[in-house]
Amino acid sequence: MSTPTGAPHNIDSNRPNRAKAKKTPPSSPKKSLAGLLIVFLALIGGIAATDSWLPKLGLDLEGGREVVLEPVVTGGSSVNESQVKQAVDIIRNRVDASGTAEAEVTTLGARNIVVSIPGNPSRQVLDSLSRSSQLDFRAVVATAQGSKQGQSPYRLPEVIKTSGANQATPSASASTSPSASSSGGSSSPAPSSSSSSKDVLPSAYKQAGPENASDTAWGEQKVDAAWVKAGIASSNMTYNQLLQVYACTPSYQEVAASIPANKPVVVCSKEGNEKLLLGPVEVKGADLTDASSGMATNQQGNQTGEIAVDLKLNGEGKTAFANVTRRLALLQEPRNRFAITVDGQSISAPNVREPLTSGQAQITGGFTAESGKLLADSLKFGALPMSFKELTSDQLSPELGSDQLTKGIIAGAIGLGLVVLYSLLQYRALGLVTVASLLVAAAMTYLAVTLLGSVNNFRLSMAGVTGLIVAIGITADSFIVYFERVRDEVRSGRPLRAAVDTGWARAKRTIIISDAVNFLAAVVLYVLSESTVKAFAFTLGLTTLIDLLVVMLFTHPVVALLARTKFFGNGHPASGLDPERLGARTATYAGRGRVTLADRRRTAQEGTA
Repeated sequence: MSTPTGAPHNIDSNRPNRAKAKKTPPSSPKKSLAGLLIVFLALIGGIAATDSWLPKLGLDLEGGREVVLEPVVTGGSSVNESQVKQAVDIIRNRVDASGTAEAEVTTLGARNIVVSIPGNPSRQVLDSLSRSSQLDFRAVVATAQGSKQGQSPYRLPEVIKTSGANQATPSASASTSPSASSSGGSSSPAPSSSSSSKDVLPSAYKQAGPENASDTAWGEQKVDAAWVKAGIASSNMTYNQLLQVYACTPSYQEVAASIPANKPVVVCSKEGNEKLLLGPVEVKGADLTDASSGMATNQQGNQTGEIAVDLKLNGEGKTAFANVTRRLALLQEPRNRFAITVDGQSISAPNVREPLTSGQAQITGGFTAESGKLLADSLKFGALPMSFKELTSDQLSPELGSDQLTKGIIAGAIGLGLVVLYSLLQYRALGLVTVASLLVAAAMTYLAVTLLGSVNNFRLSMAGVTGLIVAIGITADSFIVYFERVRDEVRSGRPLRAAVDTGWARAKRTIIISDAVNFLAAVVLYVLSESTVKAFAFTLGLTTLIDLLVVMLFTHPVVALLARTKFFGNGHPASGLDPERLGARTATYAGRGRVTLADRRRTAQEGTA
């Protein structure tokens, strides 16, 4: 039967059942709360595994150590601004690679560099700052037993070979093909077992006499004047003799780090269990574009289960590396080894088993995941445009930071109190959901920051605390958007359960877009900023994600459950969802074939009259 225009629509007996079928299943809020519980259990489990229940604090809150570094230059050369900036970037990367978070690396004047590290950094981290110098590749001429015995963590000598799926066993033609000079000169006949290849060194090296950097004649050369000046050797001592008397001490290492690139040098392995006589530099650290560690792969691209360190070189480095490895692959132990030196030490000296001509190489040799990463980081961040010496090393007091933290906590508490007060005045009992949601968000943030401190060495600085305080407003904004949407639906005359579902469907999109914009701003700020601003951006982004989780998994499910209670469902005046207080309409058309609860009540009253 048709309905006259303007007359109230009736509801047939099947309509309520269809409407009920479209509603969210009663178990949905409970599933969301169960998901939130799983997130909390995962965070608590991660923290329990690390056994650290307090977040790590940054330099300004905990204190730490401040080291001032001064460039060390030789030959009367000067240090320019670009070199200092490059050094700052490399030192910052090196400190970050050691797992130290919230460290600050800045310049002091035109030359000096200040490194501020939170907490109590290890001696190894501090030494890596003060002994920064060039990373070079040198051929091994001879070896001797070091002063310290024991198993090297790298199991020297390692093996260097073609990287990954590009592996290929060197053929006879590859081993005997002509090799060009490392400076890009003309080719010459391949080396034989009795004579190494000529024309593989720049002209500066040829003036010294030996044919190439692997020539044993380097051992009979008189030592450089730097060894004599330091009182380590006499003026008539040869490098072979120096190799025997060399001691693996910091003073010897300091002299080794100052030897020119076109001269041989005697160094110790990093562990001190081996001494090496090395030829002149043949590949510079600046030619190494990347170094990383991971599982080694075979020719088919499958992982072998062995940890390897992968190297990549630029065009000039590729040519020099190819020339060197063609020569070294034909020599006998230990002269088939190619040492990598930093700070007057050899950090690795792998065997060369084949010519490496692709500009990529892989070092294997019993690495663990930790030792492989350590070598890769040393290679990646090992080359500095100059050496440095430590001028001062002072412990920083956290007193000022503690005072700032106290004031920051007070400010945060005041802001939180004002949000709670506003919520209770504006939303009455519904405001308690805001309070509970803020407490859940605070607990999740604390657990996340604590876990990140244990797993990723994240440190909470004052700037990070500021980001957490700002997050209170972001979180409260999400609740206000949701509650106002629900109240709008109640004003339109919808029953509360329908108002919650409809209001959430509309508010959810707004909340997601708002949080997405906040998170994008945090990401951009983190990428483009430095130092303390990064900490603010990180915590802002973290709390934005947590806000989204809390609204989805806690706030909405709790409101949906409360809507089923008599107190909220019947619109008690103290619930914050009283239709009369909100000015709900008495009669509203709610869509095709549907009427609101107010329409039903009015129709019932008219029928009884």
